[in-house]
Parts: sequence; C-alpha cells; structure tokens
Amino acid sequence: MTDTVLIVDFGSQVTQLIARRVRETGVYCEIHPFQNATAAFDKLKPKAVILSGGPASVTEDASPRAPEAVFAANIPVLGICYGQQTMAAQLDGKVESGHHREFGRALVEVMRDSPLFEGVWAKGERHQVWMSHGDRVTKLPSGFEVIAISENAPFAAVADEKRRFYAVQFHPEVVHTPDGARLLSNFVHRIAGLKSDWTMAAYRKEMTARIRAQVGKERVICGLSGGVDSAVAAVLIHEAIGDQLTCVFVDHGLMRQGEAEEVVGLFRDHYNIPLVHVDASEQFLTALAGVADPEQKRKTIGKHFIDVFEAEASKIGGAKFLAQGTLYPDVIESVSFTGGPSVTIKSHHNVGGLPERMNMKLVEPLRELFK
Repeated sequence: MTDTVLIVDFGSQVTQLIARRVRETGVYCEIHPFQNATAAFDKLKPKAVILSGGPASVTEDASPRAPEAVFAANIPVLGICYGQQTMAAQLDGKVESGHHREFGRALVEVMRDSPLFEGVWAKGERHQVWMSHGDRVTKLPSGFEVIAISENAPFAAVADEKRRFYAVQFHPEVVHTPDGARLLSNFVHRIAGLKSDWTMAAYRKEMTARIRAQVGKERVICGLSGGVDSAVAAVLIHEAIGDQLTCVFVDHGLMRQGEAEEVVGLFRDHYNIPLVHVDASEQFLTALAGVADPEQKRKTIGKHFIDVFEAEASKIGGAKFLAQGTLYPDVIESVSFTGGPSVTIKSHHNVGGLPERMNMKLVEPLRELFK
C-alpha cells in the first residue's frame, strides 16, 4: 500500500485544499472526520498526520479532539489553526479565547531555522500568511519552541523537533499564504521522509482493478452530461469492464453549438462505448425559463437530469451499478462527505437521491480526486 498521510478534518471549509497541496507533491493522503479519526488511524497506519482547522473553540468542553494515538505513534504531526490549538491543549499547553482576532493577511517573522522552513524561509525574514482564528495558544506544551511569530499570534509557528510535532496558527494550504505549498512539501518530504510515488498512472491501474472487483460481471450505466468529470469516469470504467458499461448522454441544450454532436462522435466512434443519446434540450430550457437564482437553476437542472436519465436507464434494464463522475469537491460542496461540520456551499446533482430511487449501487472512480 502507498504510504499515506492522514488528514483529520475538524470542519474547515479549506480542508480539501490541504489534501490537494499534499497530493500535488506526489504523496497520497486521505481526509477523515474527527469522529472517525481513530478508526481511520488504525486502518491506514499513516506515516504522518495533519490536523485541519475548524470552526469550534478548543476552550469549549464538547469541542473535538485528535486521537491520542496520533501523539503516541512516533510519527510527524502538523497542526493547522484549530489543529494547532487542539494539539497544544491535548499536550498540556494552554489555549484561550482570543481578544485579538486575526482574519486575513498577516506577516510572520521567522524566529529560528526549522526543517519546516528549510529552503523557503530563513531566520529574521518576514513573510505573508493567511490567518483566520479567534482563539490562540497562550502556553506551549513542554518540548515546543517558537519558530515564528506575528503581531497578534506569539505562537504563529511552533515545533517540538525531537518528536517531529509542528503547528502553525496560519493556513499554509490557501493561496494567500504564498509559500504555504512549499511548507507542506517540507513537512511530507523532509520531516516525514515520504517519497513522491503517488501518480495518476498508479491510480489508474489501481482504480481499474477496483472497478473490476466491485462490478464483477454486472452491467453499469453512466449518465453523461457532456462535461469532463462524467466523461473521464466513463472512459476509465470502460477500460476496466468494456461493454458492460452503457452511457446515457442527456443533451440538456446548455452546451456550446455543435458540442453535443462532438460528445456522441467521441464516445461512439473514438472510444466505441455503447451510448444512448437523448435530446432533452426543449424540456430543460422550458423548465429554466424565468429562473434567475443560481442555486434554483442547479436544482432545476439536477431534477430534470435525474428524471430524463432515470426514464432512459429503465429502458436499458439489467444494470445493477450507476456510474458518476463525482469528484472530491462535488461532495464537499453539498455536505462534508467526510462527516465533518463544514457547511453547505452549493448543491451538486451527483450527490444523493438517484441511487436510492433506482435501487442501484454507485461506482465513483473519481470521488477522491481533484481536477
């Protein structure tokens, strides 16, 4: 199994960005909610752990915590924002509700050299980061030293080099921390010693094997919208199981001129994938007439897509699996698929409803990927 970094999700809306940055370094990682983190830790046996930010306050009795096993496993741990605070609290430091909230760009001053900063920041330099916190650490656990400060965060970055525990009050995963991706790369490569061996070629090989194992000799139906996500999912599934897959292309009339014909030609002639083409453009455009609210448009399109697809799928018959081009961000936009407390941002028609109505099992080969 590929060496894994476990990201414990405390509900930050940018937890997905942590995963994206780690994977961009060629290191595999998985996000799991704090509620299931102990089971995930035991199952994955990660080589490093990252504790995400979150909306809770460590000062509240019912606030979430990291599994104690994480700190006893002799592996590197990085706490980000709330992750820093719960790390401090769990290791006998002190956290207080902040009297000086920080939200937005801030400057941190590097107080000492560290493997976390190697090749990126040097002692005495000042660098831009992104802060978003109310609480703050006021007393460090034993063994920790301050490695960076900001005007309102005297413990902007801290480290216990001996135990390889690191924590930052800022968010290295967001673009507003320009050097953040390099800091995360230092954590997974220099500190955790992980190699860049997670590639799309390896993922493709693993996923085709997983699809074959899941589906067996059963038939699969995939709804095509003309977008990249469902198209890539369909091609990958067809590579795994061949003509056990049938695609249903619902032409909603919202594509560019001639694009629907391109989709049909690509799948039928180039990939030789069995395809049912349904021109439902009049139905969609009629339903959308006069609708101005973006969220209502999404729901309208999703409802009619499901209705048309379900009707066509029933004509095919015999399929026990439904394929979707669901991506990591699709699910987090609807509700946190990790089970964390992050809020709904916008709905996505891939998530929920259809499989239950059709009594089919899901095949989602891209569910854990970013574009």
